[in-house]
Amino acid sequence: VLQNAVKVTNEPPKGLRTNVKRALEEMLDTFFEDHPLGQDWRKVLFGLCMFHAVIQERKKFGPLGWNIIYEFNNSDREFAFSTLRMYCDIGFIPWDALEYITGEITYGGRVTDSWDLRCLKTILKGFFSPSTLEPGYTYSKSGVYYCPEYEKLEEYRDFVDTFPIIEEPEIFGMHENANIAYQVPIRFSRNTY
Repeated sequence: VLQNAVKVTNEPPKGLRTNVKRALEEMLDTFFEDHPLGQDWRKVLFGLCMFHAVIQERKKFGPLGWNIIYEFNNSDREFAFSTLRMYCDIGFIPWDALEYITGEITYGGRVTDSWDLRCLKTILKGFFSPSTLEPGYTYSKSGVYYCPEYEKLEEYRDFVDTFPIIEEPEIFGMHENANIAYQVPIRFSRNTY
């Protein structure tokens, strides 16, 4: 019976661009656009989408990305969104509480290595902190990744399409040589048959 059955899997998309795009496509327009915090709300949500994509994609770098491979999934992101909504419905962002819940519980609850947890919380601050709401803030030194100031969710989805298909390691908080560690195993795995 099992051999004749249809097998279905649901894997997270590969790449930062497709990962963020999927998160925005799964989001309701009203959830993203209609909130008393306005632009700050959209920036915080976009930052969480970026953070989620970055921590998922870091595993492609093997032990350079994480000491232990973690399976962060869409339910982590959705829980972070619902927690954010619950705490921000009062009209302001309680950063200390949200950074703790997101970094230590929602995502940090999966992390078993203390260095990985420290790294995760540092990455979180780059995408989810009061400084991310400032005009001109960029997620990377190159300035390629930032949150635009649009009103509509569809505009954000279109903006994500402008992201590079192949990401530089800097967005993951890594040195440019990290790409070498990522590409060498790919090259050898293709030539082993």
